Amino acid sequence: MDQFDDSKLFWAALVSLYVICPLTIASLQFLVAPYGRHAQPGWGPPLPAALAWFLMESPTLWLTLILYPRGHYCSHPIPLIILTLYLLHYTNRTVIYPLRLHFSKSKKMKPKDFPLYIALIAFAFNLLNAYLQSRSISHYTDYPTTFSNGWWWICLRVAAGMLLFFWGMAVNISSDSVLLRLKSEGGGYKIPRGGWFELVSCPNYMGEMMEWLGWAIMAWSPASLGFFLYTCSNLGPRAKAHLQWYRQKFGDEYPKSRKAFIPFVY
Repeated sequence: MDQFDDSKLFWAALVSLYVICPLTIASLQFLVAPYGRHAQPGWGPPLPAALAWFLMESPTLWLTLILYPRGHYCSHPIPLIILTLYLLHYTNRTVIYPLRLHFSKSKKMKPKDFPLYIALIAFAFNLLNAYLQSRSISHYTDYPTTFSNGWWWICLRVAAGMLLFFWGMAVNISSDSVLLRLKSEGGGYKIPRGGWFELVSCPNYMGEMMEWLGWAIMAWSPASLGFFLYTCSNLGPRAKAHLQWYRQKFGDEYPKSRKAFIPFVY
């Protein structure tokens, strides 16, 4: 497939990603993203949660699949492995998770609607990030062309990152399953228990953070590092807001030893 020169756009987008990180941290000190248990009016018409998740996450699939084949290294085995894990995560987030939300509506507790403006913000970020990551791994990161030129280090790094990615994905999906099961039981919000929930309030966020740390180790690029930093910038403050919400709602019943996001630390 024909290649194209988008170097100016790519580097401008990369700088934008790094600028977004501190802005996200600063804004979330004063504002909790108003969806889920923190939902509030004033953020646009409500969308069904499953539909919102599908639409706002969708650029990570269709835009990636459009752009990746246009990269210079699109046939190289290393970026193909990296791409596969990226698509694996977002197939779960874009298709499987919304389906699980949709079919949970037949149970006792319907998922809360998602505000349109928040969905649009997420859609815009995913456009930016899908563009950056697909072009970074397929075109703007160099890979060795012979087995004698640094392959041992790359293989070690990819293997370590892959282990971390799959561990984080397992924690993320299993924690989401616990939360969906509690919703399906009805009776309002409950204290999640068992597994990593005994150490942190949001192991699903912790797992996603570890996924993208592992992926950044594999990809080894400024774009993948920026994505990992943004993940921490976004999910860390939200996990803290969740912890505060749990403590306010359940009082002394909620375990005081639980952290928000990182066991024993934060």
